[in-house]
Amino acid sequence: MKKAPLYSRSPRRGDTSTAGAPAAAPAGAAGPAPAPARPDGPARASRLTAALWAAGGALLTAALILGLLQLRPGQRVITQDDIDAAVRQSLEKEALPSAAAKAYEAILPSVVRVVGLMDDKDEGEDKPEQRAMERSLGTGVVIIDNGTILTNLHVVTGAKKIRVRFANGHESDATMVGAQPENDLAVLRAESLPDDLEAATMRSTGDLRPGDHVIAVGHPFGIGPSVSYGVVSGLKRQFRSGEGDKADDKPLSNLIQFDAAANPGNSGGPLVTMDGQVVGVVTAILNPSEQRTFIGIGFAVPIENAANAAGMPPF
Repeated sequence: MKKAPLYSRSPRRGDTSTAGAPAAAPAGAAGPAPAPARPDGPARASRLTAALWAAGGALLTAALILGLLQLRPGQRVITQDDIDAAVRQSLEKEALPSAAAKAYEAILPSVVRVVGLMDDKDEGEDKPEQRAMERSLGTGVVIIDNGTILTNLHVVTGAKKIRVRFANGHESDATMVGAQPENDLAVLRAESLPDDLEAATMRSTGDLRPGDHVIAVGHPFGIGPSVSYGVVSGLKRQFRSGEGDKADDKPLSNLIQFDAAANPGNSGGPLVTMDGQVVGVVTAILNPSEQRTFIGIGFAVPIENAANAAGMPPF
């Protein structure tokens, strides 16, 4: 808002008002001759003095600045090379975590160990670790924070009892509440939950490309949680396990092929992109020999199929 101009209370020069003026001399009286008018008088002298002081102050300030500049050594202009060198030095002192490490940190709270107990007397976790491979051992990933877990169907098939162990060590019995045999998927629900359970973030595989970096997280041979790092090797692959009756051995299709190391115990674990989001559920490894060990080819069910198995809407 425009401010109204402010004025001095002093009468303006040339003001003809008689207010406050001395009384006029009687007619014919010889009054004292009026003093000759001086244009500005004391006011003009005051302004001139102020101007001289201001000019002197400006000259003094300039002289001081010039003196300081002469005393200071010349400064070199900072270049891009200087900035790059400073960044490198900072990184050498405190290296940033890798993209894989960040992805692992993001998914870890949602990864669970899944054990299928084959008889009622098998108490599971109080048995020696080698017993784990005599039972059905796998991995799962929490997709809903009410304890809904995705894993492979072959991990829990035939189990009399299912137990899960969460990332913070909390253990619980679980029940199978859904299955999708054509994709080797099972949906579990834990009976008790740890505090602040975190569900994984899932993302569409629509923009996934061969060469994209991924990690596989799980409990290979009962050791874990473990993380392995690799790339997407191919898309829309088919895989036939070759186990059991050939009539029932239907191939899995539309699989993600990857080369991050996976072994028995990784089944049901998440395949994760570098942004920490799940794009698949690890389900199988390919090894032409009789050995059940990884030689560089693993397969995962796309998360769209897995989410559908849990009754979640597609992406």
